[in-house]
Amino acid sequence: MLSALRRRGPDDEGVWSGEGAWLGHRRLAIIDLTPAGRQPMVSACGRWVLVLNGEIYNFETLRRALDAGAPMAWRGHSDSEVLVETIARLGVADTLRQARGMFAFAVWDRASRTVYLARDALGEKPLCWRADGSSLAFASEVTALERGLDHAPDLSADALSAFFRLGYVPAPFAILEGVQKLPPGSLLTWREGGAPTVEAYCAVADQVEAGRRAPLTDEAEAIETLDGLLRSAIGEQMVADVPLGAFLSGGVDSALVVAIMQSLSARPVETFTLGFDVAEFDEAPHAAAVAAHLGTRHTEYYVCTADAQAIAPLMGEVFDEPFADPSQIPTWLISRMARERVTVCLTGDGGDEVFGGYVRYLGAPKLWDAVERLPFRKPLAAAAAAMPLGLLNPIVSAGGVLAKRYGAKGRMGANLRKVAGWLTARDFEGMYERTMTAWPDAAGLLGSPGPAIGAWRPPPPRDLSRLEWMLWRDAVDYLPGDILCKVDRSAMAHGLETRAPLLDPRLTAFAWRATPAMKIRGEETKRLLRRVLDRYVPSTLIERPKMGFSVPLHDWLTGGLRGWAEDLLNADRLRRQGIVDPAVARKTWLRFGAGDTSLQHQVWCLLMLQSWLAARGA
Repeated sequence: MLSALRRRGPDDEGVWSGEGAWLGHRRLAIIDLTPAGRQPMVSACGRWVLVLNGEIYNFETLRRALDAGAPMAWRGHSDSEVLVETIARLGVADTLRQARGMFAFAVWDRASRTVYLARDALGEKPLCWRADGSSLAFASEVTALERGLDHAPDLSADALSAFFRLGYVPAPFAILEGVQKLPPGSLLTWREGGAPTVEAYCAVADQVEAGRRAPLTDEAEAIETLDGLLRSAIGEQMVADVPLGAFLSGGVDSALVVAIMQSLSARPVETFTLGFDVAEFDEAPHAAAVAAHLGTRHTEYYVCTADAQAIAPLMGEVFDEPFADPSQIPTWLISRMARERVTVCLTGDGGDEVFGGYVRYLGAPKLWDAVERLPFRKPLAAAAAAMPLGLLNPIVSAGGVLAKRYGAKGRMGANLRKVAGWLTARDFEGMYERTMTAWPDAAGLLGSPGPAIGAWRPPPPRDLSRLEWMLWRDAVDYLPGDILCKVDRSAMAHGLETRAPLLDPRLTAFAWRATPAMKIRGEETKRLLRRVLDRYVPSTLIERPKMGFSVPLHDWLTGGLRGWAEDLLNADRLRRQGIVDPAVARKTWLRFGAGDTSLQHQVWCLLMLQSWLAARGA
């Protein structure tokens, strides 16, 4: 099990066993590089045994609080020692209420023979588990957990269905039957001889309700407060005993993080960005301009088709479960590049989901207002879905405004075909779900309906506005399932730790106090973040249409990656595996190759499942 986690922790390995319990740890040494920071770590009193993945950012504050109560004889200065001693003093529940960080940990109470598993509030670090009669097993990755079993489990039908709908496997599902992922902000308790219980210790809904009780009313004051919170969070997350840097895309979120890092640093911050030789995907010049303004030590790398050819076949192994966000390739590449110079990187992840940054937050409500009033929606949707692309493209290209706003005219027919699926939605939430759906008819591909849409999520807070509902939905599902998973797996594949200061709980709580107009006003997204960034970087270096971390997927899959894709989607291979309908899969692949780019997410889902199976020898 530990050998499966070697890339996550390349620096050291430790084990502890006793009284029928066994804990193991692979270490990526970040704070206290001496043997005093090794894990598993036993509390000074001998009762508690801890394994921790991640970082506790406010460990120095917790350490001072412990010393104020009763001075400790500290063995070192690691955050893991502070965490286990805080648990010994306060208990697990109270410690979770006070600790700020990105983490997954397990702690064994030798006195009561109880194990506790906990995951950070928004799911930056992974944790999966399996209960079997009188035993409980857990690990950071499904692959490691599987190695502790005496048989190969079947694939989970529910997880497969959710994967094809979303492009990732959301918690609590895991790709293997009988395995579960601990949801973000959850605590699992298991006592010998009993059944595990899982409860939320920190829920997004709680922050929503707290924000409603203390709403922000003065935007100028809000900007000042946000600046202070950002400086505090970023300052805490810059603590490390190893080289530290940051990802820089040139967009609002990463530029703001880097700008504050540089203002807090006495030396140039190491920054890293990727470029593409296709102009519509290339943000490298913008990032370079921001880096030059701030005076960072900047490194960039341009991605080419040969990189995609070399890396795409690795994704099935790297991501532990099927995972189909094509930006996983550049994320893997930038992590590899950064690891050559640093061991820790701060990122701008979370800014879009917390402060309202996606273009869809602007467009979805307007689209629903139009769709809701449209007569004959179902017949129109059926007609658009059935119409050949060769006919759709010239029809849509005639609407020059749409072509200019949403992309090159040659792809407009495919875009309209995707929009056609939204016409069948019953309500706004249903339409937004279609926006976030990779494969609407996953049942037709897999032969089983799978779980109801969103059944795995906690219940939403009451009386949410449309913007608030989208933000809540993405915070509890898309952010941990896609964005944070992508960054964690890509970075840890190279032994690189990433930190996301915009997900500090003080900042997420603050964001829920802000009114919708403080997040989005007119066509301006992330308004509060932009106003803070104005203090550090001229707006002329930032203001441009949002690009996202996209890749030229169609060019790759119809070019240098075509042979790899054809091999994975071979009809005989699909029939032998018996997981997806070969006829549906092949038809989708062929339509995509003929130019229907609306199918690119579906095709990538197929390829990432096949890549994952290939990594397992299937």
